Amino acid sequence: MPPPSTPRSSGYLTALTLEIEKKLQRALASVSQRRNLLQELFADIALEVDDRAKDMIFGEEDAISVADDRYGCPICFYNVLADYFVRMPQNGNSFLDLIVQLWSQPFASNIFPLLFHKWMFEVQLDNPEVLLRYSSALVQGVTNIFWIDIQTNSRRFLSLFRYLLDEVALDSERLKKIPPQAQRDLFLLLSRFIFFYNSADKLERFVKQFPDFPNSLLVGGAADIFVIELSDQLQKLKVEPVLLHYLYQIKVLQGLELRTTTSTRLKTCLYSFTSPGGPMYPTRAVRHAAWGALDFLFPVGRYPRHMISLFFRLLYPWYWPSSCWNFVISCIQAVLYSLLGLILSGWKRLRKSNNHRL
Repeated sequence: MPPPSTPRSSGYLTALTLEIEKKLQRALASVSQRRNLLQELFADIALEVDDRAKDMIFGEEDAISVADDRYGCPICFYNVLADYFVRMPQNGNSFLDLIVQLWSQPFASNIFPLLFHKWMFEVQLDNPEVLLRYSSALVQGVTNIFWIDIQTNSRRFLSLFRYLLDEVALDSERLKKIPPQAQRDLFLLLSRFIFFYNSADKLERFVKQFPDFPNSLLVGGAADIFVIELSDQLQKLKVEPVLLHYLYQIKVLQGLELRTTTSTRLKTCLYSFTSPGGPMYPTRAVRHAAWGALDFLFPVGRYPRHMISLFFRLLYPWYWPSSCWNFVISCIQAVLYSLLGLILSGWKRLRKSNNHRL
């Protein structure tokens, strides 16, 4: 994303920041409208930059080439503003003062990381107390923001995640700018969402960069801590497409060296999604995905697990009709696919024989 540097773009960004500051001041002055104003401001900042605004910010020549940011995500206003506060850090002081006064409001804690996540790591902060406070606020706000993506099954804040993963967690120099406790909290946060944002290919590097944890003697190494966080995250997911996405992605854990307690924890978590009813109430698709992940990661004991599951299913007669119906449908589909495969293979052989004759 090219930096906006023309007087026209600078004037546009200055006017935009003034409007945001005015809305923050209105939210501070009006207790009754505070939540609604902050919610509207958060939604506005998270909007994708339209073509007219791109012309104003980047110029007509560059506007076509910046349809996406460096991570392949649509450019949103928070991307532009985060870069603006890195280039002009003195213009963010008034924003920080207002946000600190609105700290107890939920959307204020979400606005802070959108506007200042790059400022935190690319601008020098000398006060360690302020740095600790802002670091904790960053982790809390980013957690809320990523859960918004999960609840809507969207990835509007993918660029924020990729910046924290690629430019901070995997960059030891930037990571050292925040206190050790904030570093640990950031890695735990990224562990919970790395599969959701399709970054499983960076898992090996990510685990190697894990900071030291004071309880590592009890819970295990970096891989154990990652899997524990992932298991807890799976238990919290209620959106079916997101849960299915995690269960498909989780197969990359094969070959990871884990403690027995951690391995058992993951196995128990996956097993809880394999049977209908409480406490997870998984759908049929989720149950099949969980069985697939469980059998792939833990092939030892696969058949006894299925036999035990079948035995317990027989104890609940009200599940028999649906199970029988799904079994019949699966058999019919398998037969149809087999017949279709035979017809296609026979057709190919017939065409080859005709071609040879010619």
